[in-house]
Amino acid sequence: FVTFLLFQDSGRKPNFVFMMVDDLGIGDLGCYGNTTLRTPNIDRLALEGVKLTQHIAAAPLCTPSRAAFLTGRYPIRSGMAAHGRMGVFLFSASSGGLPQEEITFAKAVKGQGYSTAVIGKWHLGLNCEDSADHCHHPNSHGFDYFYGTIMTHLRDCQPGHGSVLYFVHGYIPYKAISIGLVSLALLHIKGMITVTRRVVFSFLVLVGVVVSVFGVLVYTFPNLNCFVMRGPEIVEQPYTSENLTQRMTSEAIEFLERNSERPFLLFFSFLQVHTGLFASPLFRGRSQHGLYGDAVMEVDWSVGQIMQTLERLNLKENTLVYMTSDQGPHLEEISIHGEMHGGYSGIYKAGKSTNWEGGIRIPGILRWPGVLPAGKVIDEPTSNMDIFPTVLNLAGVSKPSDRVIDGHDLLPLLQGQVERSEHEFMFHYCNAQLNAVRWHPPNSNAIWKAFFFTPDFYPENSSACFQTHICLCIKPYVTFHDPPLLYDLSKDPTESTPLSPDTEPQFYSVLEVIRAAVSRHAESLKPVPVQVSPLQIVWKPWLQPCCSSLSQLCTCERDHQIEKLRNELQKE
Repeated sequence: FVTFLLFQDSGRKPNFVFMMVDDLGIGDLGCYGNTTLRTPNIDRLALEGVKLTQHIAAAPLCTPSRAAFLTGRYPIRSGMAAHGRMGVFLFSASSGGLPQEEITFAKAVKGQGYSTAVIGKWHLGLNCEDSADHCHHPNSHGFDYFYGTIMTHLRDCQPGHGSVLYFVHGYIPYKAISIGLVSLALLHIKGMITVTRRVVFSFLVLVGVVVSVFGVLVYTFPNLNCFVMRGPEIVEQPYTSENLTQRMTSEAIEFLERNSERPFLLFFSFLQVHTGLFASPLFRGRSQHGLYGDAVMEVDWSVGQIMQTLERLNLKENTLVYMTSDQGPHLEEISIHGEMHGGYSGIYKAGKSTNWEGGIRIPGILRWPGVLPAGKVIDEPTSNMDIFPTVLNLAGVSKPSDRVIDGHDLLPLLQGQVERSEHEFMFHYCNAQLNAVRWHPPNSNAIWKAFFFTPDFYPENSSACFQTHICLCIKPYVTFHDPPLLYDLSKDPTESTPLSPDTEPQFYSVLEVIRAAVSRHAESLKPVPVQVSPLQIVWKPWLQPCCSSLSQLCTCERDHQIEKLRNELQKE
């Protein structure tokens, strides 16, 4: 703490390097207990900094979690929580995205002279009304520099890994359609209605059109959605994934070198380890965990490269480093060859898309030599939304007074000035539905967690939803609980044994407090346009980014990083 006061008195502003891995499980890292997957660089970060063991993602899906991370606000407040089945953007030509009215930490520190960049995955929208307005682009949200992908990395972006669109069958009501067709046939046979040949022919034509459109969509999906941008320009469409982490690491290093003499904020958002999985030849086949483990090892290498660069540029002592994941691992991911491509949530239950601990408990590592104690472990509840107010405080920026900020400044907790987290309550949403609430009462070690509904696992003895490829938030895929399921995570972190009035004397009083907190929280919410509605996320051809022409299937390759990497490989 004294060191930090001296740092403040010097007039220097700290730098920020944030690294977020996509779909990484908390159990994938050595510093969180993994003994079979090597992550020495990330483990070293934990040894040199503070490790958070109850670090919680504000949402169990990519798009809403990232919106919350950047703004310090629950995604329900910004319209980034879906009200239907689909909770993320699947098309680059969607009109939804992070509203310009939202304040990201990059936008907040711009007035303090910071140079800001995001390298890697964005997944928060691109255009609103035409293919060049870039209303949701990182440049419109306070980031001076962007090199990466507007969308997430999908199976379609990795040749030979299938298509994410194949899983659309999980959302089609085949049973209802079949019942309708059979009923129609029976009524026709009994003479109760007449189905003409024209009607049958029209129906078959409609089916043929739908199948044809689906086939074209699958064929063109990689070209239309898997592209790399540098600033507002597309430099590769579709991209080659195998060397992407190397190229993005090179871009991040170049950004640090360009800005070593001024304060900067770098958000490195990895495309790995989202499926379709990829790893460069240097890492392929090196782990004990197939392609997934290879990808984790490449991420760890990249983290090491960034840390070495900070040290080489004498920036280590002046930089707050934060390493995390956007949510838990995607347990339902199985390759077309039958290989498990999802991560590991350790002792915690379930994974991505659920609010069981395995879906929202994520790595949280912060390092700042001389300011944060090395090797410290904090078990208190913290959130990825806490980064926003922490950055603003350190950069000398006042928190916005015209909106609710749900995150809390982490510095007092990290430095040991306080022992308790400011998060007494945390609200866990499944899309726009309040799914569960966590309560850490003052003067108590208990961590109560109440579930109002839970996803129906398939198979039942698993902790995943293989029939829909991801757990959903709506009927008939969930079971509602009245009274809610109640756990004490301080005694049952695996959420294996729900409490009852017979086993917990405080059962009803705890639920009463939680219900009152839910009412107060609901009063703080204001109606906003939903950005992840079906109308907003559907593909709109007039919004389609294209670096050549649709007749050429939007193909181009003009990224200097590709040539640079080729030259380096030739030298070797």
